Amino acid sequence: MKKSLTVLAASVSLLFSANSLASDREISVEITNLTNAIYFTPLLVATHNRHTDLFEVGTAASANLQAMAEGGNIDGLIADVKASGGEYVANPASGLLAPGATAEAVIERPRKRNRFLSVVGMLLPTNDGFVGLDSLRVPKKKGTYTYYLHGYDAGTEANDEIITGGGAPGAPGIPADPGGNAGSGGSPTVAADHNPTVHIHRGVTGDSDPTGGDSDLDARVHTWQGPVARLVIRVNEDD
Repeated sequence: MKKSLTVLAASVSLLFSANSLASDREISVEITNLTNAIYFTPLLVATHNRHTDLFEVGTAASANLQAMAEGGNIDGLIADVKASGGEYVANPASGLLAPGATAEAVIERPRKRNRFLSVVGMLLPTNDGFVGLDSLRVPKKKGTYTYYLHGYDAGTEANDEIITGGGAPGAPGIPADPGGNAGSGGSPTVAADHNPTVHIHRGVTGDSDPTGGDSDLDARVHTWQGPVARLVIRVNEDD
């Protein structure tokens, strides 16, 4: 099945003086959080074969993807990568990746089979949103390659936008707002997603009532439009 790249746009600049700490037999993957007030939970950066998907748009989320999208737990997805013989870097930011911050993962140059790169991490505060890159073929030529990544909805939980401190798969609510910008006391009116498969996240609705309203999230702070992350791949030698 032909893959659909999960990027809004891609620009390639063949710069031959990479500043990365990666050696010639490694690639550098940098992820920058482009949002105003959304945090990324510990990221998973993986190279794998063409038969492996951490997620796929238009298909139902796996249990391991659901655990990541609803609670930030990447253990199951790491197990999936290991089982496929892939390589990975877990939690390159050593915790949450804050708005405007950048994390770098240096990973071994993909072997012949593991030519595809995927990235995932939960978006906080959301119910089951995540930043994602699905099976991008790693460039073979030396250079610097830039991509912009969507926010996705796993389709596993209604976007009630209520902070509950939860995060277990199947339990409603948002674990936390790391930025401390959320209110409380909201009474959600939303139903389950119309699209139960992985799809583009519609963004935060929010409201402006810090002690009630339809949401605990702030429409003036948490809303985003367009890409949520920039990804830069640096390849230090031709393959």
